[in-house]
Amino acid sequence: MHLKTDKVEKNAKIYVAGHRGMVGSAIVRELQRQGYTNIITRTHSELDLTNQAAVDTFFAEERPEYVFLAAAKVGGIEANDSAPADFMYMNMMLEMNVIHAAWRNGCRKLEFLGSSCIYPRMAPQPMPESCLLTSALEKTNEAYALAKISGLKYCEYLNRQYGTDFISVMPTNLYGPNDNYHPTHSHVLPALIRRFHEAKEAGLQTVTCWGDGSPLREFLYVDDLANLCVFLMQNYSGNETVNAGTGKELTIRELTEVVAHTVGYEGKILWDTTKPNGTPRKLLDMSKATALGWTYKTELEEGVRLAYEDFLNNPMRAER
Repeated sequence: MHLKTDKVEKNAKIYVAGHRGMVGSAIVRELQRQGYTNIITRTHSELDLTNQAAVDTFFAEERPEYVFLAAAKVGGIEANDSAPADFMYMNMMLEMNVIHAAWRNGCRKLEFLGSSCIYPRMAPQPMPESCLLTSALEKTNEAYALAKISGLKYCEYLNRQYGTDFISVMPTNLYGPNDNYHPTHSHVLPALIRRFHEAKEAGLQTVTCWGDGSPLREFLYVDDLANLCVFLMQNYSGNETVNAGTGKELTIRELTEVVAHTVGYEGKILWDTTKPNGTPRKLLDMSKATALGWTYKTELEEGVRLAYEDFLNNPMRAER
């Protein structure tokens, strides 16, 4: 690991793949906030990243100097579990196509966005970057995790074999503007926002949640992740990934209380203990990013307030 300040010129051509998703849109906002003026994007209908020929043509014509690879096919446990072949194929294809084309076309630096679900199921807590591939993965999202590990490793192998400067970042659970609030295909925090909002609107007396609320989780506001992504593009080079989180955890029970309070739901929260809890604890070891000089800014209460605002103002997002 080393800190290597690479002056990214404000007019450098920067391609953000996946700019309409939660992470990609946050990276675009952060780049604009910092005064970058030459950001290029393509919608899925303009450029299908799983189409190798189309990706090769795009890179040959545009020749971006910097690439943020934030495009991915994502979903919650149910989606991952019911369509593993789709998750594996789409994620493997798009990341291999983009990373390969970036290398072939002389891209100065690429940053690959992973996910902390790629760490072993029984990883030590908090999880250091070095625990990757030390034991078995969580079965429910194994296909997605294998695809993400492959992308991360491909970056590392290109660095070793060809001297590229391709890096990766490993975010914890994310939330914030442009999240997916689908009732069954979303992650825990946006799903809770939607459930409590609908319970409030319907005047329901109780909301029942799975398990007993004891598992510990960590959540990072997506604009904080974007800030770290740009920071790493400017300051970090190395084969090992960099964790992106807060280093703070709270129970699912505490999380539901924060969401209920933010939404203004005043009914009772019940726990169905016949339902599984999931992993007891998931927390990232943040000492690497801290040593590089980065820390998160947005506390959970503030972040959930902003996320709820986004949910209310982005009705289309709720249905994707």
